[in-house]
Amino acid sequence: MPITLAEASKNVQDDLQTGVIDEFRKNNFLLDNLTFDDVVSPTGGGATLTYAYTRLLTQPTAGFREVNEEYSPQTVTKQRYFADLKIFGGSFEVDRIIAGMGGITNEVTLQMAQKIKAAQALFNDTVINGDSAVDAKAFDGLEKALAGSSTEYDPGTAIDLSSSATVDTNWKLFLDQLDEFLMGLDGSPSFIAGNTKLIAKLRACARRAGMYQTTKNDFGIQVESYGNIPWIDLGAKSGTNDPIVPISSVAGSEGHTSLYAARLGLDGFHGISMAGQPPVRTWLPDYTTAGAVKKGEVEMVAGVALKATKAAGVMRKIKVA
Repeated sequence: MPITLAEASKNVQDDLQTGVIDEFRKNNFLLDNLTFDDVVSPTGGGATLTYAYTRLLTQPTAGFREVNEEYSPQTVTKQRYFADLKIFGGSFEVDRIIAGMGGITNEVTLQMAQKIKAAQALFNDTVINGDSAVDAKAFDGLEKALAGSSTEYDPGTAIDLSSSATVDTNWKLFLDQLDEFLMGLDGSPSFIAGNTKLIAKLRACARRAGMYQTTKNDFGIQVESYGNIPWIDLGAKSGTNDPIVPISSVAGSEGHTSLYAARLGLDGFHGISMAGQPPVRTWLPDYTTAGAVKKGEVEMVAGVALKATKAAGVMRKIKVA
């Protein structure tokens, strides 16, 4: 049965495991809101974790006809796709003496929290930039699925939002083109996502238009929205300060970036996970056995699937720097 991480945490008996799943959800809109289709079972001796699905490529049509006249037949086009679940996470080592010292910050708790933070960043990065042809260990992301699609929106001329003055000049144009881009999807998107600079510019434009709204999620964390569409700052890549959605430094397109949007749902964009297992698992250092240095691990087995091409899109040529 499809689940969210919130539902998965309720089905876990271990309080620690529940806490770790909740930590994955905190400060991460995607992991908190994605539905995971938990139907993938290992085959081929456990070597394959593949999710097969059909992606709808075109929309159905309808028309009028005369009496004694047949309709012109039209069939929607679709394509078979396969998405592989991938394993990601991290490990840490703590000496039993340090682990037992306590103090202001428990070392095991600190290391576990930092590994969760890194895994969150890696998941966000792969949802956008993942390409199994480049890294066979990663799942495919939206950039690969949307490149060259009908929902890759190019405004032609770059929209300059690089300063407060250019935002004052161009915010109406930007929001008009943003609305045009969003209307090209097959329904209201569940989120708008980009890097920190883009989200700051979107906030500035939304405020000028009176479309800026805020709510709070289950953890009491503020969620900002353009109208009723939440936006996500995807942050930086794991272990770096480089934004997940890059800002171009190439001559002729300096300062340009992209904006992503998707409709979450099992008929749109969703996660995939293993059947009968929680998507997130942890292993704490075991200090009851011999050995001075013990290892802890955080791991997630997951992927993403885009069931309909028009359920997600990307808007190009937004100048933010």
